[in-house]
Amino acid sequence: MSILNSFSLEGKVALVTGASYGIGFAIASGLAQAGATVCFNDIKQELVDKGIEAYKEAGITAHGFVCDVTNEDQVNEMVAHFEKEVGVIDILVNNAGIIKRIPMVEMSAADFRQVIDVDLNAPFIVAKAVIPSMIKKGHGKIINICSMMSELGRETVSAYAAAKGGLKMLTKNIASEYGEFNIQCNGIGPGYIATPQTAPLREDGHPFNSFIIAKTPAARWGETDDLVGPAVFLSSEASDFVNGHILYVDGGILAYIGKQPK
Repeated sequence: MSILNSFSLEGKVALVTGASYGIGFAIASGLAQAGATVCFNDIKQELVDKGIEAYKEAGITAHGFVCDVTNEDQVNEMVAHFEKEVGVIDILVNNAGIIKRIPMVEMSAADFRQVIDVDLNAPFIVAKAVIPSMIKKGHGKIINICSMMSELGRETVSAYAAAKGGLKMLTKNIASEYGEFNIQCNGIGPGYIATPQTAPLREDGHPFNSFIIAKTPAARWGETDDLVGPAVFLSSEASDFVNGHILYVDGGILAYIGKQPK
């Protein structure tokens, strides 16, 4: 078999959560370009509709569904719908997530729980829903979108870091528990990525922009397209013996101590 064929996703069905825009949209589009049929969800119909239009503009036929991924009943309904209308899910990318930048002592327990619910409980719920059919089919790929904050701490992101650290360990445990069924579960840990949400921080002269560029050996912010290659690899047969691994796509931040002050 050609090495390039081992990266092909032809005939595969991929579910990418929260993929109407941003990182999820970029990953789902990349999987589609590699041959996968894309399914996605969002929490509101208007977001799903916008997502379908965006995929259509990119030449991709995507299947959308309105679903709150923290709601187990809704997730089970979504997975059953896609299995019936599109096919058994071969690839799951747990991308949906939120962040609340609030100093820990000012953060309510309710806000903390909401971040944990979306960023950690939801990947558990969605993975739990797709794994039985993956076992029956004899293979499956699960990719959890982790973060550098699963390795590092930073002010104002206590809930996010706790959730992503938990997601890293959930990734390793799914790999441990279901590897014997030819299911590989890995994570992608994005660094600081240029998205509409980070646009204000990336303006020339903004201290955070200067900080990130100085801390990154690549000396730039990541682009959403930087995550596509790793996602295709972890979704394909090329990664069949890669399991329980977190692939950090961060331009080298985690490897770098930083420049010595002058």
